[in-house]
Parts: sequence; structure tokens; C-alpha cells
Amino acid sequence: MLLLFVLFLIIILTKLTIILDVIHVGDNDHIKIKIKAWYGLLRYTIKIPFVKIDDQANIIIKEEQKMGDESSTNEGSKNKKKITPEEEVKAIHDIKEIVQHVVGIHKIVQRFLRKIKVRQFIWHSQIGIGDAAHTGLITGVAWSIKGVVIGIVGEYMKLKTTPIVTITPEFNLLCSRTKLQCIFQFRIGQAILAGIQFLKYWKGGRPDLKSKPFSFFAN
Repeated sequence: MLLLFVLFLIIILTKLTIILDVIHVGDNDHIKIKIKAWYGLLRYTIKIPFVKIDDQANIIIKEEQKMGDESSTNEGSKNKKKITPEEEVKAIHDIKEIVQHVVGIHKIVQRFLRKIKVRQFIWHSQIGIGDAAHTGLITGVAWSIKGVVIGIVGEYMKLKTTPIVTITPEFNLLCSRTKLQCIFQFRIGQAILAGIQFLKYWKGGRPDLKSKPFSFFAN
């Protein structure tokens, strides 16, 4: 029992270092995630290729049937449903339950993110579209986007380093290059605690939905 306790203590106190490496150079794109522990004695690398969709790709979510079509008047009339005042009250109740549920999960995630330390944040970019005026405009937009991202990281996580961010405009070239490297650190015990809180909240705090349109959220 003492050995198991010591092993469990070592595991929950172990620091995980996650290195995020994102490179975009024309068509040569990749995302690499390195996970390290115990000063590199344990390491694991995940490579995620970018998924590209051409202009011919179509995504169809659902085709909605029109009610009262001339070719299926009888069938359409059979599928009509009345929304009673009781159903309206139930729908309002369900919307409130879903909002509260999402807010609760957000608090759990936010508490965990505050435990994450950002040890390195380097983001270099080169932008050029062949026209000086438009390149300058896009460069300004890119600076705004990077400022928002750094603000979000600094608000939700512990930023332990000064971000190194550059944007190099290429006024006479057509190019798009980005290299992002971040190093995050947190303890395994903090991740386990967040996972337990999430599971406990999801099972114990499952929304009590009453109306039929929202009933799938309760499953």
C-alpha cells in the first residue's frame, strides 16, 4: 500500500510538458505535438496533417422537408404538430438548463486552464499578396488577430514568458508562411482532477430536459 501511495503521488505531481509546433509554408503544412515528462525520459510525439478541402467539396447536414407541398399534401398534413403553451414553457425551461450546463462546464475548463503555464510563445509570419497596399492592409489585420490570441492566452493561462511575435510583410511577393511554437506545462494531477470534475458534473448535473426537441441532450 505504501508503494502504491508513493507511485500515485509521483504520478499526480509529475509535470507534463507539451510542445506545440505549427508550420505553414505554402503547401508544406504540419502540426506536431510533443509530450514530455521526467526531463525527457518519457516522450511521445503526435503528428497531425492538415486536412485540405478543395472547392468542389460539399457538406450536407440535413435536408429539410417542406410541409404542404402540392405533390404530398396529405402526407404533409399528417406530419403537422401543434405547439401547445405547455410545450413552450418546457422549451424555455430546457434552454435555461442547457445554458446553465454549458456555463458549469466552462467554469471547470477555465479553472484547469488557469493551472497551465506557458513557458514559450513564438509566432513568426510572412505575408505577401503581390500588391503593396493590400499587403499592408492584411498585415494590419494579422497583427490584430495575433493580439487577440495573445490576450486570450494571457487571460486564461499563466503566461510565464514574453511572447515573441513578428509579421514580415512581403510587398512584392506572393507568400504565406507561419511558424508557431508554444510550450505548455501542467501537472498530471491537475488534469486528473479536471477530468473527475467534468465526469462528476456531466453525470450528476445532467440537464433535466422536458421538451421533445431538446431531449437528445439528456442522453
